[in-house]
Amino acid sequence: MRKPREIKPEATYHITATINREEKIFNKKEAKDLFLEVTQEAKDKYKFELTNFCIVKNEIQFILKPIKEDLSKIMQWLLGVFAMRYNKKYNLRGHLWYDRFKSKIIETVEEIEEAFKRISEKPIIAKLVKKAKNYKYCGISFIIKGIFDLIKEPPKNLLNLAINY
Repeated sequence: MRKPREIKPEATYHITATINREEKIFNKKEAKDLFLEVTQEAKDKYKFELTNFCIVKNEIQFILKPIKEDLSKIMQWLLGVFAMRYNKKYNLRGHLWYDRFKSKIIETVEEIEEAFKRISEKPIIAKLVKKAKNYKYCGISFIIKGIFDLIKEPPKNLLNLAINY
C-alpha cells in the first residue's frame, strides 16, 4: 500500500512528474508546446499559482500553490488531459506517466529558493542551453521576458535568483 500524499492547506509544493519508460517525449517541440497549452488550460479551469516550471526530456517540474483547490485534482486533470491529447496526436495507447506525480511541501524561504534553483538549472544540466533564460520551456524565460500569464510574478528574492540563470 502506498503512502498517502502529504497535503497541507495553503501549502506550496515542488512537483515532479516523469514519463513512463524514461522516454524522452519532451525532446519534441510539439510535445512541450502541448504541455504548456494544457497547463494554461488547467490554470483557467482551476485556481493555482505557478511560481516556476521546467519541461525537459522526460519530466516536468513545478512550484505550485493550489488556491482553494485540491492539489491532486489539479494535477490529475493536467497530467491526464495531456496524456490523452499526446496519445491521440501520436496514435498511441497506454500509460504516458511513469507513476503518480511526486510532491514535496515547501515550508521555508530557503526551501522555495532551493526548489526554484533546482528547477531553473534543469535545462542547463540537461545541456539544452547555456542559460535558462534562453530556454522557452522554463519559467525563468517567462520571468526574464516579463510574461506573467502562466506563472506569477516572483517575489524580489526569487526575481534576483532568476536574473542569474
